[in-house]
Amino acid sequence: MTRHPMLFAAASGFAMLMAAGAHAQTTPAPASEAAQVEEVVVTGVRKSLRDALAVKQGSDKVVEAISAKDIGVLPDVTIAESIARLPGVNATRDRGNDSQAVVRGLGARLVLGTINNREVASTEPDRNVRWEIYPSEVVSGVEVYKSQSADLIAGGVAATININTIAPLDYRGPAFVLRAGPVFYDGGKDIPNYGTTGYRGSGSFVHKINDDLAIVLGATAQRQKNGYGSFTGWGYNDSNARPPAGASDYSSDLNRDGKLDATPWGAQMSASRIDQKRKGISGGLQYKPTDHFELKADALYSKIKITEVQDQTVWGDGKWGNWNTGANNVGWNDDVYNAPGASYTLINNTVVAASRLPFSPVKTVLAKYSEDKDLFASGLNGKWTGDLWTVAGDVSYSKAKRTNSWKAVRFEAWPTWTSFDWRAGVTPTITTGQDNTTLAQTADLAGSYDGPEHLNDELKAAALDFTRDFSGGVFKSVQFGARASDRVKSHSNFSFAPTATGATIPANLLTGYKLSDGANVPAILTGDIDKIAAIAYGPNAFDVSKATEKLAERWTVQEKVYEGYGKLNFAADGPAGVWVTGNIGARVVHTETSSEGLQQDTASAFVPANVDNDYTDFLPSANAKLDFGGGKVVRLGLAKVIARPPLDELRASRSLSNWAPWTGSAGNPKLKPFEATQFDASAEYYFRPEALVALSYYYKDVDSYIGWKQTPVAFGGQTYTVASPANGGSGHIQGVELTFQTPFFFLPGPFDKFGIYSNYAYVESNLKEFSPANNPLRMTGLAKNTATVDLWYANGPVEARLGWKYHSPMTVIYGWNGSDLQTLESEKTLDFSSSYKINETVSVRFQVNNLTNEALRMYRDNDPNRIGRYDSYGRRYLMDVTFKF
Repeated sequence: MTRHPMLFAAASGFAMLMAAGAHAQTTPAPASEAAQVEEVVVTGVRKSLRDALAVKQGSDKVVEAISAKDIGVLPDVTIAESIARLPGVNATRDRGNDSQAVVRGLGARLVLGTINNREVASTEPDRNVRWEIYPSEVVSGVEVYKSQSADLIAGGVAATININTIAPLDYRGPAFVLRAGPVFYDGGKDIPNYGTTGYRGSGSFVHKINDDLAIVLGATAQRQKNGYGSFTGWGYNDSNARPPAGASDYSSDLNRDGKLDATPWGAQMSASRIDQKRKGISGGLQYKPTDHFELKADALYSKIKITEVQDQTVWGDGKWGNWNTGANNVGWNDDVYNAPGASYTLINNTVVAASRLPFSPVKTVLAKYSEDKDLFASGLNGKWTGDLWTVAGDVSYSKAKRTNSWKAVRFEAWPTWTSFDWRAGVTPTITTGQDNTTLAQTADLAGSYDGPEHLNDELKAAALDFTRDFSGGVFKSVQFGARASDRVKSHSNFSFAPTATGATIPANLLTGYKLSDGANVPAILTGDIDKIAAIAYGPNAFDVSKATEKLAERWTVQEKVYEGYGKLNFAADGPAGVWVTGNIGARVVHTETSSEGLQQDTASAFVPANVDNDYTDFLPSANAKLDFGGGKVVRLGLAKVIARPPLDELRASRSLSNWAPWTGSAGNPKLKPFEATQFDASAEYYFRPEALVALSYYYKDVDSYIGWKQTPVAFGGQTYTVASPANGGSGHIQGVELTFQTPFFFLPGPFDKFGIYSNYAYVESNLKEFSPANNPLRMTGLAKNTATVDLWYANGPVEARLGWKYHSPMTVIYGWNGSDLQTLESEKTLDFSSSYKINETVSVRFQVNNLTNEALRMYRDNDPNRIGRYDSYGRRYLMDVTFKF
């Protein structure tokens, strides 16, 4: 693969842009006009925009910023919603909330998340940060570093997202901030016995004990009742397996055209009653007894408890797949799709709709999921500054743990026929010969108790940094330092299956209902899961003491990282009066991993495995900022970057199915990191306070990435197709980002109180995932087009924002299984927020998210006709009152 010509061509193009910018500097703005603009006092959203631009303009790196120095000024419930509005940034939705970040066409696994520039533990199996854990009240600012510098922790190939918490001595604002109000989600309005109104409250206190010492304390509490409906397709059977010897050779060639016709395993509708409670406390201390010494300490604790009651209906359940032998072995599924009165629709030899399929069961699953998550993150930072030297030390500790379980009772009924249609562009639809509420429900299916499942993550780190200033000359300072971290993530899981009694569920214990939004399906059944379980499985049906460990899911990964860096900062007058600043440096990263697990090699035998691995990466970087004056800035960056593999994919465990089709799943402790060499360039024009037009270009030359492969492996005389992560080939990712924001100063009043914040991003890549083997998906997270348009209004006590967000289709990992890749279809979401400042003490706010009730739709196997998910989250309404004094 040719790499350097592309980079040098890009650099040459931006060199011409710099020259053009230098020529354009000949007519600077009059000093009196600039002074008059600076006298304007702005607050709220306008001040946040201005402060964010100041961070971006002052940085040597390509960076996007969010500023919220006034506690609680951010209009979003969690910081994830604010991050997703930045150029080139997307977020995947989970239970209707923005969650994990996708940056510049790369998925969440390649985004490094830090708090106060420290890596933190995570309740996710990999190392991803779920940004919705962090309420916006605890945040003073966010930086998204898109280019790399030697002093940044290694790990952000896509970007490094850093959250800053409040430094109390530097804080300028009210000492007390209290906020509280209701939150209403309309996605669950049709679910019986379920209230959809929650609440949100927060409080913060900043106190300066004296000129040298200050503290900040904060607390948040939130309850979400965001119920919703979710339609799920179970995937397709593309097997080329043939019928038994002597049978017809039709296999699943339904229309006898000589080609295999893929058939679906089935589908499921789930209505979820979610009750999510989040509590958090945070604290910080800042001590500065002299101009030469400063000490900061901070801590954050967040606890989330989720209870999700699920009413599920399952259609098909494998009976529509091609494992059924047709009548007299004349073509599999002939007794289903070619039965008298039945019909089907094929697109690309895939059954995407069918009518009057005879006698397949309709299964009801009443389930309850519970999840408890705890996150603790803390750090202590000391800095001493002399005449020439600055020494900073930092120690941090974070711990995250998650415990979850899922219990379910199952029963079934048999309508005379079932029809379905979920082809692309159609609302998923299911119809049956009889309403499920009129059929006898038989408890002849085993129940489930999955759990308790435990995940623990603990991270300890220490860093020491030195800076030596130089007096005069081109080189301004040198920085060097070291960091060491020790991280341990472990996982275990248990389960058991209660045996069915075969009893009939009394009709008076069941209630049928339908959802007005989302998929078009028959009535869903609901009832008291514990009362029904006692009939279906007998007393103490879900006695957790019956659970046995899933040995193949027991694993521990320890990761030790040692990093050292050096960085030289420079500044000088360039040609044509251009002021040039920047840095050049390198970071060396040595990683040692130790993976433990149990590997299944027969139906019941497990073999302990302990695998060690280590690797060292040399990561040079260089950044330059060219300031042409008059608000014209160009930035260039070149660096080698890495992202270490997801921790769960380093596991040494392996599981096998032990039934046909013979499959398995395993980790790969020998994985090496995702590696790339990247070039970044940005041309920016800050033509007024709060106003910017910018064009950025980036090119990532990827040396290796991580995806999932299926490999034949023989155990005990049987060959299994084992899915596991593997390092892949090379390729490129490149894209452009355009940002434009400004108040409408050029319009007459009152229109000059309006403004716009907008961005557009385009990304292109030749990188593919490893599956499906015959038609691989694009790289996870790569949305070719992303756009944001926010119209805002700020006039004295009144502020409002109407925000629109769009992304084109992209590959995502939905859930905790890295091999479960689906395509998320394009989404357009519209949000509204407004606030009114009654006086200096009291203000009110009203906010609506997902105004147009945009549904989430996914599809499988790179085929829009193969439905993956269809979720209708509804709208979220929030109203609260803020007190500041």
